[in-house]
Parts: sequence; C-alpha cells; structure tokens
Amino acid sequence: MHSMIGRWYPSTKLMIVLTVIIISMFSTIPTVQYFLFGLALLLSLFSGTFANFLKTFFKSIFIIVLFIFLVQVFIVQNEDSQKIWWFIGYSQMGMDTSIGLSSRIVAISSIIIWFFQVTSVKDIISSLEKARIPKKATFVIASTIQLVPQMTKLSQTITDAQRARGIETEGSVITRMKAFIPMMGPLVLTSIQQTDERVLTLEARGFSSPVRKTAFYSIKKTMFDYVVVLLCLAILVAYFIGGPL
Repeated sequence: MHSMIGRWYPSTKLMIVLTVIIISMFSTIPTVQYFLFGLALLLSLFSGTFANFLKTFFKSIFIIVLFIFLVQVFIVQNEDSQKIWWFIGYSQMGMDTSIGLSSRIVAISSIIIWFFQVTSVKDIISSLEKARIPKKATFVIASTIQLVPQMTKLSQTITDAQRARGIETEGSVITRMKAFIPMMGPLVLTSIQQTDERVLTLEARGFSSPVRKTAFYSIKKTMFDYVVVLLCLAILVAYFIGGPL
C-alpha cells in the first residue's frame, strides 16, 4: 500500500480489476487467462505484495483449482471417459473443461486478491465518500470488507485463550473439530457484542446526523490515475472491436 501502485486511487485499481474480469469472462482461450494471471503477478511484484500474494493464492485459490481439476478429469463421467479403477476414470473432455474453468478462476481471483492487498479500507471509504455514496451504504461496504479479517483475528484470540487453558487445539482432524465446536459460541457472542459497541460508537460520533462531515483523511486523483483509466477503456474497446479471443 506504500508503493507507487498502492497509492493509486481506489477507482483506478478497480478499473484494472473490472478490465481483467470482463476480458476473462468473454475469453475462451486459456492462454489469455494465464496472461491475465501473469499481469496480476507483475502488479503484485511492483506493489511489494508478491510474497503475501503467493501465500494467499496457494492457501485458497490453488486448492480450489486443484479440486476442480481432480473432479472434472477423474470423477465426472463424460463420453470419452476411460475407467481406471472403481469410480475413477480419465476424460480428455474433462481435462479441457477443467483447464478452461480453472484458468478463468485463477485470472479473476488473482486480480481481486491483488486489489484488496494494495488497497486499504480507509482509502475505499474516502473514495466512496467523495463519490457521494450514502453513509449507510459506505458503512455496509466497509463492514463487509473488514468482516473476514476481524473474524479471523477474533478466532485466533479465542484459540489462544483455549490453548492457555489447556485445551488441545492442534493435532488430528478430530482433535481440531473438538476444539472448533466450543469456539463457535464465544465467537458468535463476541461478534454480536462488538456490533453493538460499534453501533454505539457511530451514534456517539454523529453518524445519523444530516450535516456533512469533515474528513481528516483524504485521497486525491492524479493525472496518472486518469491515464490508467483511459488506457483500460481503450483496451476494452480494442478487445471487443477486434473480437473476443
């Protein structure tokens, strides 16, 4: 977020994301999808988030893509399926389907991961306020973005507290399930309590007041932001005029 790319205006980075998503949705060639994935890698590299990008990708998207590949190729029955053992077979049609589907997932998810890793929540909120988005809608969007990190941090705190009390939280799957089920109660109750506290805090700060608020943090668009947006629009126009690949 402190790199030159990280300081771009949120709508500029969002335009890059939309450009990649639109091209990926209309493209039927896996090579184009992998090119878009390479673009996300380059953006994360120049943004200084390459290590975090790979960590997030392999912990989430890679597992999904691997699951889709195994199911489509070896489990799903197609016309050309050749039986290998029991219910497991091999299908070239399944291979082609898995490559097309997984490449599109990789291209779209990778650029979304990059966007949230280089864009802070306060930048998003500031840009939404400047766009005259209603305060309630801005609050809902910001809360949704922060939901997963907050829940992850809270669950880790509860897990550490359980471990400090001598409860086994590591080991086999059964052991982890035994530790996970008792954690759900405190997690849900604490989340509800934090929601009530957040509502009281917002009301104390005049969230419902009809007057316009004074922002102490503000971001501005630069000429480079406009250039990037125009470049993305030109790429989309050229892509559809030339015919989707």
